[in-house]
Amino acid sequence: MTPEMQVFSILIWIILLKFIQISIWPLLKKAVGDFSYGISYPASLLIFALLSWYSGFFGVTLYASLFIFAILFIFFAYNGEYSGDKIAVNLRWDFVFFMLFLFMLEVRYLNPSISYAEKFMDHAFLASVMNNPAIPPVDPWYSGGNLDVYYYLGHWTFGALGVMSGIKSTVVFNLILPTVFANIGVSLYASGKLLLKKYQWLPVLTIFVVNPAFIYHLLLGKSITAVMWDSTRTIDAAITEYPVFSMLWGDPHAHVISLFNQAFFLFLLIYCYLKWNESDDRSKWILAILMSISLGSMPLLNTWDVLIYAPALLVFGFLIFLKNRDDKFIKNLPLRIILLVPALSVLIYLPYYLMLNAGGIEGIAIVNSPTEPFAFILVYGFFLLVLYLECIKDIIQKPYLIIFGIPFILLGYFGAGLCIIPISALISRKKLLPQDILASLGLLIIIFTETFYLRDNMGEAYFRMNTVFKFSIIAWMMLGISTAVFIGKYLEKRNSLNNEKTDTKKKSAFVAIIICALLLTPLILPDLNYGYGGKTLDGMEWMKIQHPYEYNAIDYLREQKGSISIVEAEDGDYTYYSRVSSMTGYPTIIGMPFHEQMWRGDAALVGERMSDIKKIYENPKECASLMEKYSMTHIFVGEPENKRYNLNLPYDLLTIVYQNDGVVIYALK
Repeated sequence: MTPEMQVFSILIWIILLKFIQISIWPLLKKAVGDFSYGISYPASLLIFALLSWYSGFFGVTLYASLFIFAILFIFFAYNGEYSGDKIAVNLRWDFVFFMLFLFMLEVRYLNPSISYAEKFMDHAFLASVMNNPAIPPVDPWYSGGNLDVYYYLGHWTFGALGVMSGIKSTVVFNLILPTVFANIGVSLYASGKLLLKKYQWLPVLTIFVVNPAFIYHLLLGKSITAVMWDSTRTIDAAITEYPVFSMLWGDPHAHVISLFNQAFFLFLLIYCYLKWNESDDRSKWILAILMSISLGSMPLLNTWDVLIYAPALLVFGFLIFLKNRDDKFIKNLPLRIILLVPALSVLIYLPYYLMLNAGGIEGIAIVNSPTEPFAFILVYGFFLLVLYLECIKDIIQKPYLIIFGIPFILLGYFGAGLCIIPISALISRKKLLPQDILASLGLLIIIFTETFYLRDNMGEAYFRMNTVFKFSIIAWMMLGISTAVFIGKYLEKRNSLNNEKTDTKKKSAFVAIIICALLLTPLILPDLNYGYGGKTLDGMEWMKIQHPYEYNAIDYLREQKGSISIVEAEDGDYTYYSRVSSMTGYPTIIGMPFHEQMWRGDAALVGERMSDIKKIYENPKECASLMEKYSMTHIFVGEPENKRYNLNLPYDLLTIVYQNDGVVIYALK
């Protein structure tokens, strides 16, 4: 893909994002006022996801989902909502969005390859959606199956944007994270503007801050790639990713895409806590609908999120009531938050739940081997340090608060004991502020992961991996915002005597530094692409160098029209072997077998498919019948197939449709 075409793709992508954002913006003015322009970025993306999903569900063109945006745009333009003055006062939001977008775009440009971890999987899902945007999408790694076993809305959303922009999937793959990153940043900045008079940018650091383990491994002299990896594998047999790692790792997995919705939902919770009783009836309806769309999207974006944020919604609803309670009990009870939002969030995507075939969680159990103290500090130490400094006066005034941590520590749950003390201090305050609530909720999540885990089929060794993995990053978002606000409040008090001119000069210098840092940092980062090559947005380009014959063959397949399904070699998860189905999105018999087994809960069927692939390549008598069994139209013979199988194909039943020095693609006659 030429540099000119890549620049053109970026411009088309940005124009599309900007169009849906500005179409929604005036709708939100009444509800969130000065925050409407910035918040319309994530809100419009979620609304687009909803409309495009139903377009796919009803089998109409995805362009129909843009029809409503177009009507809104024309209506608001006619009514003068897009005047230069109104746009000018909101340019700071565009600045935040596009600076973060450009930063992550640079990172992806330098490290673009779809080549390791679960990148193959995430591109396979993306390409499958773009090949056939229907609901439910086809599972490219389980022929005859659909993605009704997985939370796929993130892949669907960006696949739909890719279809409408006409950009190839291997480039869309590298536009996802810049878009997600920018949307997270806008929501975090909005939370900062809500909670701080100065230093409103501090919550944005939530997506840049590393954990103490990163510093620890760096001091040990490890390479940057080892530091990054080891800092997320500090807790034994578990994963504790933090946002900047996930973004630099470069895999637009479901839990990473969902971060923009988390940041948006947290802003809405904070806003409602502060403004609910000041809002008029129309504003409350708009806020309730926005929260419903956000909460309703969570099971489809990353199901683990809703397990935390649904209870968090009820907590905030109850606290809004307590904050404003008086003799008018019913009037001040925020029923739209407590009752309407949960109900509407389910109704919004009800067809999804009716189609869902996932195995789900098998129950809850007690953790008998909690995190070692040193490892716990290496993961959560920064947040705990800030919170203990914030709560030190409360603890001195109420030393009995320490008692709450003693039972946990005596039972061996050091981390839980360490977390319960600042929670006790924060909730004992006379007036609960949003940052107090978020900090307490974040610590409660950590206490849960230290004492309980949700049973899944990850096996005995990794029994709590998913619980820690998926919940700790939610805790990170809550603790990131709250600790940033505590630090900001401290700095505000300390610098309250500064004059306005000095502040203006400092602000200008700070903005200049931020621009330089965001644009230059990606250039000085070490190779995060593990030698696969960069300086392109096409995630498949690395194959042209490392596997040129396979690149050409797959590129040929991508250009073909019609219904194609292809047999390829299988060799477990996280390997190069599923590269054809991944890069094309075409269905194969089985790919990433362990993942499919987890989603579908049937090891026997997965094992049968693995065995049948071997028979197709090695037993000419069964080849054609097995290809027909799985509705396979083509068979791919490249490097992995020659390495893995003793090839013995029924050539009289096959036709060569493509051939080069390293690859042959056959079609069944």
